[in-house]
Amino acid sequence: MKLKGRVVIVTGGGTGIGRGISGQFGAEGALVVVNYASSKDASEETAAAIRSAGGDAIAFQTDVTNEAAVKAMFVEVERRYGRIDVLVNNAGWSKRTPHAQLDDLTEEIWDRTLNTNLRAPFYCMRAAAPYLRKQAGASIVNISSIAPYSGQGSSIVYAASKAGLISMTKSFARVLAPEIRVNAIAPGFVRTRFAGWPQEAFDEAEKTSPLRRIASPEELGAAAVFLAADATAMTGETINVDVGQTAIGRIV
Repeated sequence: MKLKGRVVIVTGGGTGIGRGISGQFGAEGALVVVNYASSKDASEETAAAIRSAGGDAIAFQTDVTNEAAVKAMFVEVERRYGRIDVLVNNAGWSKRTPHAQLDDLTEEIWDRTLNTNLRAPFYCMRAAAPYLRKQAGASIVNISSIAPYSGQGSSIVYAASKAGLISMTKSFARVLAPEIRVNAIAPGFVRTRFAGWPQEAFDEAEKTSPLRRIASPEELGAAAVFLAADATAMTGETINVDVGQTAIGRIV
């Protein structure tokens, strides 16, 4: 097991892509802190599934848009387990707002999107740094999106927030080197409930993708494990896990 004895915090770790990431880290022997803001039942189910498979995990409630709560989470996790080795900033939020409908992009949508997708990862990385510096091979993995590359995605502000996270990944990689590596993953479509995409959107993505399918949460989890455990010569990078959509484009 690549991560036996390591402690990993996965924000938004109980549902969707986060669940796939938590499960993959658990399968590699890590103790997984499945962070959630409101999805208590799903996060406890995710932690229980990891334990049932022979791993170790707990569900841990923290609103990562609240800086004081973020700091308290890191204090408590280290107090309980004695170390923190990996942070995965996966928590995100979006409301589907067609890009052409500019007046529908309200201040409320702007604020919640930026608070969750950009400010929260900043809070978490800043709070994590002193703890991660204590552990050899420490790593941060940010979950961005391919939306910034094309200016598409669920909303204009969503794409902008994920572009900001890619930029911030580079900034933190520079600031935290050489002790802590910081990388990002840019997923394409993944069949989850995120942003309320209709099923026909996933079906269309599958039909037109180079691999005639879309990535699974577990494949995103495998990429996160790779960046955390194997990619020891990589920092400041963003890897696309989008079945070739960005590199090759649609195939009809």
